[in-house]
Amino acid sequence: MARIDLNGSSSLVTGGASGIGEASARQLAAAGSRVVIADLNEERGQAVASELGGLFVRCDVTSVEDADTAVAAASEMGPLRALVNSAGLGHPGRTINRDNEPMELKHFEFVIRVNLIGSFNVLSRAAAAMAKTEPLNDDGQRGAVVNMASVAAFDGQIGQAAYSASKGGIVGMTLPVARDLSAVGVRVNTIAPGLIDTPIYGEGEQSDAFKAHLGQSVLYPRRLGSGEELAFMVMELITNPYMNAEVIRVDGGIRMPPK
Repeated sequence: MARIDLNGSSSLVTGGASGIGEASARQLAAAGSRVVIADLNEERGQAVASELGGLFVRCDVTSVEDADTAVAAASEMGPLRALVNSAGLGHPGRTINRDNEPMELKHFEFVIRVNLIGSFNVLSRAAAAMAKTEPLNDDGQRGAVVNMASVAAFDGQIGQAAYSASKGGIVGMTLPVARDLSAVGVRVNTIAPGLIDTPIYGEGEQSDAFKAHLGQSVLYPRRLGSGEELAFMVMELITNPYMNAEVIRVDGGIRMPPK
């Protein structure tokens, strides 16, 4: 059985304007897929899409209308074969603060809404489009979804209740969604990245020193991972026809301490 051939296909990448999403979009384009960058960062998203010969769609992942627009844009460029769900955010905060005041519920809800509900929203709309495409092979394969969780789903640190819960939800829905979509030949896998060098850490000398310090807690290699390294795994999960319903840590062996 050959790898999945993405030539002439379309792909949708949420959070594709930077970090892991951008790296994934670049590798998908290199594999011959037309990529839709779905992001809120219009300037950067337009630049990446233009460079890759793809299309930028401004997309709030929690909006059904925005998700449908992004999926439709991809489907117009070719059969939709891949979705990479990498849009996400965090809002650090303890369950109760040092004054014993509870975290405002709106902060917890916001992170769950974007990371978990947003992922399912785009996934369900994209899967519906994939289900309408012609099968790629004798197995009846039509497409693949890669969700982005985090090692925080397993090793959540102090102040990460909302983020860890959202990413734990993504881990928890991987198997049932893969079971749901097996009937239409769509595979679903999840990556749990460790400490990855993305724009979240900023730039400059101070940022570089902080990242070097963080990297010392990684088992091996003792550094932050790159978006490109995460995208290698994204491509494996999309193109290996036997990978399904799995959650894979890509973290250099790190196990996060309490803080």
